[in-house]
Amino acid sequence: MLASGIERRSHVPNLPRDRRAGPPERRSVGRVPRPKASGDEPRVAGESCRAHTSKSSNGRSPATACGTSGREGFFYVDITEKPRPEGGPAGRAKFGNAVKYKVMGLKIPKEISNITDVLENAGFEAYIVGGCVRDLLRRDIPKDWDITTNATPEKIQKLFQKTFYENDYGTVGVVNEGAEDKTLEIVEVTPYRLEGKYSNKRHPDSVSFGKSLGEDLKRRDFTVNAIAYSVSKGHVVDLYKGQNDIKDKIIRTVGGPNERFSEDALRMLRAARIATEIGFTINRDTEKAIQNNAYLLEKISKERIRDEFVKIVMSDKPMDGIILAHKLGILKYVTHETEAGLHVKQNGDHIYDVWEHNLRAVQHSATRKWPLHVRLAALFHDVSKPETRRWSDEKKDWTFYGHDVVGSRVTKKILERLKFPVKLIDTVSKLVRYHLFFSDIEKITLSAVRRIVKNVGPENVWDLMKVRACDRIGMGRPKETPYRLRKYESMIEEAMRSPVSVGMLKVDGAKVMEVTHETPGPRIGYILHALLEDVLDDPDLNSEEYLIKKTLELSKMSDRDLRALGEAGKEKKEGTEAEEIKKIRDRHWVK
Repeated sequence: MLASGIERRSHVPNLPRDRRAGPPERRSVGRVPRPKASGDEPRVAGESCRAHTSKSSNGRSPATACGTSGREGFFYVDITEKPRPEGGPAGRAKFGNAVKYKVMGLKIPKEISNITDVLENAGFEAYIVGGCVRDLLRRDIPKDWDITTNATPEKIQKLFQKTFYENDYGTVGVVNEGAEDKTLEIVEVTPYRLEGKYSNKRHPDSVSFGKSLGEDLKRRDFTVNAIAYSVSKGHVVDLYKGQNDIKDKIIRTVGGPNERFSEDALRMLRAARIATEIGFTINRDTEKAIQNNAYLLEKISKERIRDEFVKIVMSDKPMDGIILAHKLGILKYVTHETEAGLHVKQNGDHIYDVWEHNLRAVQHSATRKWPLHVRLAALFHDVSKPETRRWSDEKKDWTFYGHDVVGSRVTKKILERLKFPVKLIDTVSKLVRYHLFFSDIEKITLSAVRRIVKNVGPENVWDLMKVRACDRIGMGRPKETPYRLRKYESMIEEAMRSPVSVGMLKVDGAKVMEVTHETPGPRIGYILHALLEDVLDDPDLNSEEYLIKKTLELSKMSDRDLRALGEAGKEKKEGTEAEEIKKIRDRHWVK
């Protein structure tokens, strides 16, 4: 059982058997509803745009004539419906033992259509396939693009000016130089594939190139990813009712789930990741197969597990994804340390157990769109509370002394095990280590704040404040930055501002004595403060050349006149400091 209040948010709801097992055999054509738009309303199959399936009277393509040239006009087509008369908007054509349907409204970038056109003009087949088709059908923007073809890698490379081919699976990267969209800079083009046995539960023993699209789709993981789309013909090839599963928001395997997961165990974690990213539910049979085969993840490389885990953490709903992975029994093969927080009660400041607290913290980091290192620090900041929890008879409450120090070591161990980059490991570990630097705002000093900045690094200190904000929200507090946090932010900014002192000058006392031949004494200090006054007026004067020239001029002055200039410099410094600090505090709404 999960902590109270979490279980019902899982992607595995308690649905009737027939609903979780999949849609009924017959479905009507439907579309994702959207607000009506004047003059540009997309039509659904069977509506008035039927007359435009051939060339329209104005010579435009059917999609353009019907106002469905953008992704917002796409509708789902079910392969189980009866054939329509020839010329209908969902015209049916045979494809082996299945059918293919003409659809309208898919907006395909020119970088993609150019590639498929080149392949087809050379006499080859070309389809976009996989997750990009799934996302298009969901009216979402694909994160990447994949094309499949019956051309071999060698022939693919001959057709395009700039490519690379550095793998064992036939995938050729076609480079689109100058593409504004980063997802289109490299498009993967892969020949139809046939795969051998998966002896190691990770990769096929052998890969050969297939001759048909059907062979390629058969090897894919989930039905929602086993849909192909012909750009030139405008039709979808759906052999496994993937469109139905998209419409019903279900993740299920192509073929038997036990077989699919025994081929490549990473697919189990991928199912949880995809369900998290797009808000789908995992089919009951697929769910049970994951629970039964979870142990196979021990055979998967940590790098591959890490990559799927990162995608969950970087999704909009990492909390849901981690809960789902736990329910499926696969989280322990990623970070079992996180599960140790289940049912571990905390002290009075916390309303959730450690497990839910950490999950709510990472969810807040996702809501704020913060980067990976902040999200990981939020997830792991209290990872060692279970092992450091002790009951205090004096306080009549639980204590967690040292959980920040221990947690930093444990976090480092987790991230090293998952093969994260060294720099990221160092950053996240520091954020976990110092997330408890707070104390009474009436007692903390600027020197203490400076030590924190030094320990965590100036480049990380503001991310430390973000982790602290996640910690607060994870506790159930309504405000991310109350007065106390704003006060700390103000003090950090004060501690990090450019020092208004002689130390900022491009010359020091030693240099002054060198060029003036003066001996140590008050005159050296007067000269430095007089130089500082000039620089405060005009920061551009802070150059060694100007300051040496000015130093020689000042050295000719009497002690009395030099002292007067020096004192004026000190007064100006103090006034500038006070003004800067006031601006900082006003900006943070603190005194």
